[in-house]
Amino acid sequence: MLNEFKDFIAKGNVMDMAVGIIIGAAFTAIVTSLVGDLINPIIGLFMGGVDFTNMYTVLSGDVAEGASLEAARESGAAVFAWGAFIMAIINFLIIAFVVFMLVRYVNKVKEASAKKEEEVAEEAPAGPTQEELLADILAALQK
Repeated sequence: MLNEFKDFIAKGNVMDMAVGIIIGAAFTAIVTSLVGDLINPIIGLFMGGVDFTNMYTVLSGDVAEGASLEAARESGAAVFAWGAFIMAIINFLIIAFVVFMLVRYVNKVKEASAKKEEEVAEEAPAGPTQEELLADILAALQK
């Protein structure tokens, strides 16, 4: 069982997955910054300068008027943080779109590579068949 586990870990797919997870974590930080630092201010501009990430509704508890989402949460009040949820949706859509574009590009590269391999295989001269080789060997042995 230990040898099977070593074989599993040694496979390229596991290493590719590990690299993908690390790159994905770094990419998530970039997208979070993109949404928080670039997209949200633009959305806030259209919404009258309101900070999009701090939009919430108090469900129960006392929260000071105009308090940030973090302050509302720290006060122990139950808040419905719909602004943070919308930001998470925007993050997801951006990440999903970029992943789609990457997969699309990789598939195009694979298709182009497969076409080249097919062309090379078609251009390569066909070698002798197994029967022809056996006949040549038999003729050589009979001499």
